[in-house]
Amino acid sequence: MIMAYVVQFFWGWLLASLLLGFAMGWISVVQRGGGITGAPGRALWALVGILLGLAVGRIIPGRFGYWLDLLLVMFGLYLVGCTAGSCLRAWVVARSMPPA
Repeated sequence: MIMAYVVQFFWGWLLASLLLGFAMGWISVVQRGGGITGAPGRALWALVGILLGLAVGRIIPGRFGYWLDLLLVMFGLYLVGCTAGSCLRAWVVARSMPPA
């Protein structure tokens, strides 16, 4: 119920986070690196898990819980936009390359 309200009330901000992610994914140089591994990677995954657990369990009440839900939805849409923009750019660049 609350998420429907968040989407209805903040649709412009959600769309902006998706489009910003798409733009960042499009203009960024794609490097196929190893990513974040080791202790920093585990710490980031733990942070994501804790934040998702707090949101799903509705442990943080009131305004701060509302902000947490909004933050997670906006960040998720940003990441979806980044992935879509990066994949689309890689596809466009691969199509424009001459055959080897």
